[in-house]
Amino acid sequence: MGPDARVAVYYAPRMDDPLFTASTTWLGRNPVSGKAVAQPAIPGIEGVTAEPRVYGFHATLKPPMRLAEGRSWPDMVSAARDLARVIAPFELPPLHVANLHGFLALRETVPCPPLRALADACVEQLDPYRSPSTEADLARRRHSGLSAEQDEMLGRWGYPYVFRTWFFHMTLTRRLSDDERAIYLPEAQQYFAHAIAETRRVEDICLFVQATVGAPFNIAERIPLSGQRSQHL
Repeated sequence: MGPDARVAVYYAPRMDDPLFTASTTWLGRNPVSGKAVAQPAIPGIEGVTAEPRVYGFHATLKPPMRLAEGRSWPDMVSAARDLARVIAPFELPPLHVANLHGFLALRETVPCPPLRALADACVEQLDPYRSPSTEADLARRRHSGLSAEQDEMLGRWGYPYVFRTWFFHMTLTRRLSDDERAIYLPEAQQYFAHAIAETRRVEDICLFVQATVGAPFNIAERIPLSGQRSQHL
């Protein structure tokens, strides 16, 4: 990994999950191959999905980070495997398309303690591999307006939405106007209806890598959860 590369730990559907195909087509990019994919015939969808397309379809567990000095890619993979080795797979609650502060996203329909515990474990246990945030990074986050608790998380963990402020979401669009939301919310609900009707388990975590600034994130490693029981809060 080069000095500008970033790695993130995400949950992403497996390739045999209908949600993988549906999300790949919706966003217009396959995060495994990195190749463009033809999107649904919905006017304007290329523009409203441009931002999430860069990151690939996912739910954040450990936010994007540069590796700390003295830490290598093999070190990061080994640490993620150690973490995954003690966490058991678990059922993901049914999902639904939601309006999240103006963005459209898939969210769980009921709280999932094992999911939150997995995110907490990723943030805490993999933090020694994170390079400290720069002042520019902190200023950019604070510019969007944060609560006192979110600012505390940002200062300690380099990201404002972790632990008590974390929430599961799989982003589908950029922030939409009211008129845009009236168009794309029902489109997304109809488009994802079949895929989200399927039951699914969280069976692994993915290491996504952004090779250079502005480059898309792609799945570099999929690591199975192989513990005997889930870690609950």
